[in-house]
Amino acid sequence: MTKAEIIVSKYIENLILPSDPLAPKWNKESEIFEKAPKWNYIDNCMITAVLMMYDLTGDNRLLDYSKSFINAYVSKDGTIPTMNYADYNLDNINGAKNLFRLWKLTGDERYRLGFEKFWSEQLIRHPRLDCGSFWHKNIYPDQIWLDGAYMALPFLAEYGTLHKSRGIVDDVMRQLWDMRRILRDPDTGLFYHGYDDTNTMCWADRLTGLSSEFWLRANGWLCAALADCCEILPEGKLIRQELSDLLEHLAGYCLDDGMLLQLPTRSDLSNNYPETSGSLLFAYSALKAVRLGICGEEMLESGKRTFETITEKYIDNSGDIPLLKNICLVGGLGGENSRDGSAEYYLSEKVVENDAKGIAPYIMTYTELKRNS
Repeated sequence: MTKAEIIVSKYIENLILPSDPLAPKWNKESEIFEKAPKWNYIDNCMITAVLMMYDLTGDNRLLDYSKSFINAYVSKDGTIPTMNYADYNLDNINGAKNLFRLWKLTGDERYRLGFEKFWSEQLIRHPRLDCGSFWHKNIYPDQIWLDGAYMALPFLAEYGTLHKSRGIVDDVMRQLWDMRRILRDPDTGLFYHGYDDTNTMCWADRLTGLSSEFWLRANGWLCAALADCCEILPEGKLIRQELSDLLEHLAGYCLDDGMLLQLPTRSDLSNNYPETSGSLLFAYSALKAVRLGICGEEMLESGKRTFETITEKYIDNSGDIPLLKNICLVGGLGGENSRDGSAEYYLSEKVVENDAKGIAPYIMTYTELKRNS
């Protein structure tokens, strides 16, 4: 077995499958902030990775675990007692992708009822900016955050495809292109983390409404959203172009070993550091773009280099459970702590080990590597 195969196997056998769905060992936010168990995007990132491994290996334990995990949060009638649709939180939609996948795999009505409720109770009435893009959350009105692209738009693309709704599919493509039109910086080719349509938030430029820095994981979320949407909507030429363009520009900011910095364009800052979760989202998207015929051999090598460097330099594999290092715990704008979106802010956020925001994209990248081989 290769080192990566051993690491993934250890994660599955010793971290994932033994984890109680109501107290998973990979959710560092819940652990650090002592949060009660509830439906959240972090756990669902891990279940997405587990289901990708199931697709790759056919190991029924992975499917059974995914079902038991989701069933701990989703009732038989599709309701999710620990979540309020009226929060209009795009992060909550991330798990709807797993409901869709489990329904396709099992035919269980619980999952179909669940993802239909996300459409009828949230997405159909989700507040939007004047341009038509979703608010990130009800508590962040009139704001676009890159994170929301990954959380919601691949699900919406799949939902529109299932129901043969050209309008829903077109909405996905327009929202992704609006992110490019509004949030992309023409000089670097990267995307600002957020946009405030009122230009009044503490982090927003008074003229443009844009946040001030390019946060790696936000750009990584967008890459993954584009890659997943390209797989669901292969006819989407504009989003294929957008994915290729963003990957090329991110690759240009990779260090010699393939890593990307927490703030990719700020190598001048002494406390800037190689961040693993965002680097892995880049690697996952790069490898998927190659498999989909969007990018070529050079991008394949870029994705492999990043993955191999993380495997060799940023994972301690000496124990029963590997330790993936250099994961930024959280990153946001405004809110209770008035996060100002400055370089100082992003570099002050806690760095942790073995959070799902790093482990999940590691496993996802591994599955793409195997599919490309």
